[in-house]
Amino acid sequence: MGFLKKFQFVGGRIAKTGIAVFLTAFICEVMNWPATFAVITAIVTIEPTAANSIKKAFIRFPASAIGALFAVIITHTLGDHAVTYALVALLTIITCHKLHLGAGILVATLTGIAMIPTIHDHYVATFFIRLGTTTIGLIVSTLVNLWILPPKYASTISTNIHNLYFKTGNLLEKRGSEVLQNHSLHRETKLIFNDILREIETTDTLCDYQKEEWKLHRSNRQELRCFNYEYKKLNLLRQILFHIGNLIYLPVQSAFNEDEKERIMDATLSLKGIMHHPSFHIPEQHFTLMKNLLEEFWEDHEGHHMKPFQSMKHHFSCETVMLYELLSIHDLIEELSEIHTLEAQHQNVLEKTLHPE
Repeated sequence: MGFLKKFQFVGGRIAKTGIAVFLTAFICEVMNWPATFAVITAIVTIEPTAANSIKKAFIRFPASAIGALFAVIITHTLGDHAVTYALVALLTIITCHKLHLGAGILVATLTGIAMIPTIHDHYVATFFIRLGTTTIGLIVSTLVNLWILPPKYASTISTNIHNLYFKTGNLLEKRGSEVLQNHSLHRETKLIFNDILREIETTDTLCDYQKEEWKLHRSNRQELRCFNYEYKKLNLLRQILFHIGNLIYLPVQSAFNEDEKERIMDATLSLKGIMHHPSFHIPEQHFTLMKNLLEEFWEDHEGHHMKPFQSMKHHFSCETVMLYELLSIHDLIEELSEIHTLEAQHQNVLEKTLHPE
């Protein structure tokens, strides 16, 4: 297994698929049963987590039985013809869908279609043999997924989150510069924003996979604590991106003077620098910048509301919205820094416990 891990093109899931196929085919060969249907089932049953494999195995088994049953009945009635393939596929898909066996539709349809050319006589025996080979594929692939190279997503999640904070810092600077210069939203900026959104959802899916894995594999308290910290960082990142999203779709009509633009840009770059920092350290100068922004926010907000109510198209100016979003991001960054500090403290305590002087 260590040898396989050295090659990036052989991931854990690929290696497990190969092992499951080999073991399934070997068992079928020993039992003198055709391995085709068992191997097909083994291939499609390997899931990102062992928990998913087990859950879907209970769906794929009855679905495969339905596909095999339709193949035997229709082939016995019509023979091996084009209409037989169409009917087996259609009836299997419709029946599985009606019985809420969606996760088993693929393997059931493949099983039914692949059976048609092999059915000649002894229809009942053929049905049960095909069902037996499918069962072998399900069991073997599930056990392989459970015991061999159990997936560990924690390091990938941590790396993804830090990379996403780096990208988010760049996005904030880019969009902040556009707003201050009264430029419309650039296509590249929107693409970066959408890309970060997709990566957050992908990382969130990995978090769900890791939670599922821990239902079947033991984890120590330290792993759980680290995961919880990373998950909090991911949720904070989602909130930060929400505020940047408000800037993304903000109608650009700013009227900042040059001094205000400089102060806002300095604060934006400071927020970016914190998101780029490995430990999200907040320098003292940053608090001074945010204090200035807060004072400017209240001055701008009060000045805007001194105008007659009926003359205002928008009750919050572009300047007020931008200042508010930057201050909101700062609040989240402070929380992020505190989370990382707590994480580092727990790590230090653990190291002292494991390696006392």
